[in-house]
Amino acid sequence: MKAAVLYEPNTPLVIEDLHIDPPKAGEVKVKVAANGACHSDLHVMTGDMRMPLPMVLGHEGAGVVAEVGAGVTSVKEGDHVVLSFNPVCGICHYCTQGKPHLCETRPKALGALLDGTTRLRKNNDEIFHFAYTASFAEEAIVHESCAIKIREDVPLDRACFVGCGTMTGVGAAVNTANVQPGSSTVVIGCGGVGLNVIQGCALAGARQVIAVDLLDSKLEFAKTFGATHTINPGQDDAFKAVMELTGGRGADYAFEVISTAKTIELAFKMTGRGGVCTVVGVSPDGARISLNPNIFCLMEKRIQGSYYGSTRPRIDMPRLLDMYMDKKIKIDELVSKTFALEQVNEAYDLLKEGSGVARSVIKFF
Repeated sequence: MKAAVLYEPNTPLVIEDLHIDPPKAGEVKVKVAANGACHSDLHVMTGDMRMPLPMVLGHEGAGVVAEVGAGVTSVKEGDHVVLSFNPVCGICHYCTQGKPHLCETRPKALGALLDGTTRLRKNNDEIFHFAYTASFAEEAIVHESCAIKIREDVPLDRACFVGCGTMTGVGAAVNTANVQPGSSTVVIGCGGVGLNVIQGCALAGARQVIAVDLLDSKLEFAKTFGATHTINPGQDDAFKAVMELTGGRGADYAFEVISTAKTIELAFKMTGRGGVCTVVGVSPDGARISLNPNIFCLMEKRIQGSYYGSTRPRIDMPRLLDMYMDKKIKIDELVSKTFALEQVNEAYDLLKEGSGVARSVIKFF
């Protein structure tokens, strides 16, 4: 099968034929239909996120089950699925507390599947899997818990966004931060995930949803997803503007979706007394932030991370797609251009430019 392989950071992905093994016990082979072009893959491509190479990238995927391994019961051949990059065991400390996104199986096999081996080869050379999915390929082998069955009337080139960007963004607002109706919120960064944080805040009933970005085109687009106010830090003092909009108190909930030290510190500064600052994006290795520790006790401000929107995949992902089909959340508007697998580098060149107001989708069939 064809796949997009990264051999070295800051080099184009190579489209080539790889051998893919059949699924082992507890695994599923998926015929991949579509992937979103997500910044997490770009972090690996630039070297900001270090991974074993060579590696097949792609993680925001959806497709159709082609084959199941022994013992698989949750899906069968022909089922439509969204791919989750978070394996779930169901029995560890975190799973039994209702926090499957923190499952203890996840950190044990970087670049491989859960048994520590890969299913991809070129000749006799091993090829690694990105994020337990490796979905920039015509087929992918995933753990059963990473194949989330969905309704068959959802277009797969829209369903794929729930595999990462939509779940991460909406979940950060609704699950992780638990935004309350009538509250004030601010979101720094209006890319694909940031737009989903914005619509998550709006969905939760926030009275103010303040979008912050350096591009006016992105700020205007953010209004489509529920932003009530917009701020361009290149034109105005963003902190001062947020304080004015919130009556001098700061936001009840602040979200940082760019993940630079400067913007994380700004988001925390914008957070009001008793408020919560949630860091959503992935920072480069070695990044550090500097905060005054007295703020925590004197103002009861909190800072927290949000991994994968604190998702419960088998509950949240089908639910989000039900909401999409009921026109209660937006996914169509996230798609700017469609590319074939052979054009994956073009999709990421567009993403690196940073000027687009939506995201690309890589479509297979």
